[in-house]
Amino acid sequence: TQTLRGGKEMDKFVVRLPKEPDEGKQEKKPSEKVYKQATLESLKRVVVIEDIERYKSILELPSQTKENMLMALRELDKKVPSKEVLRSTKIGHTVNRVRKQHADPEVKALAREVYTHWRTFIEENANKPSIEVRSDKQTEGLRSNAVRLLSESIGLEVSEGLVENIEREVFHQCSRLVNGVYRRTIRALVFALKHKPDIRAQVKDGKVPVNIFVSNHKKKQ
Repeated sequence: TQTLRGGKEMDKFVVRLPKEPDEGKQEKKPSEKVYKQATLESLKRVVVIEDIERYKSILELPSQTKENMLMALRELDKKVPSKEVLRSTKIGHTVNRVRKQHADPEVKALAREVYTHWRTFIEENANKPSIEVRSDKQTEGLRSNAVRLLSESIGLEVSEGLVENIEREVFHQCSRLVNGVYRRTIRALVFALKHKPDIRAQVKDGKVPVNIFVSNHKKKQ
């Protein structure tokens, strides 16, 4: 009796594991839905100012490829800038100009869609706040210095759209970080523009798109 009672007492401390199914007879688990977590930047009312400025510079570059124009417009269509952002960046004017003046019908049609989408959304959600994400002052200072170096190496004014477009593309391809990769890439681009006349001419003429030019010279981690 004592042994039986002792056995029952010991049972309290035994962790009983579920039996593993026999090989070949494993139970199939019902398929589970995989939910993708939304990021802050994926939300329509979260607007990264740098992205708006980058797409604006892409749309305003005279020698821009149709592919890049459509890409920029598609990305802009995913966001709805506030009236304040529209005023400060003038992205609405740029999209409207493309809508009215661009030679390609497909580009014009997509610009019209973006313009109408924004206007309708803002009218219906005028009182709803949006979140704006901007770079800090130190980052802006470092980037301004990079723009100056690019400007000198390509022989254009700092205010030229091409110079701005190159720097914004570097910043974008470096995950919007002024890090070691960003600095080394800027140095490589400056060297190429300054010492390789053929590359400089092709970039200026638009024969080599800015995104390709930057990716070809981007440095690794």
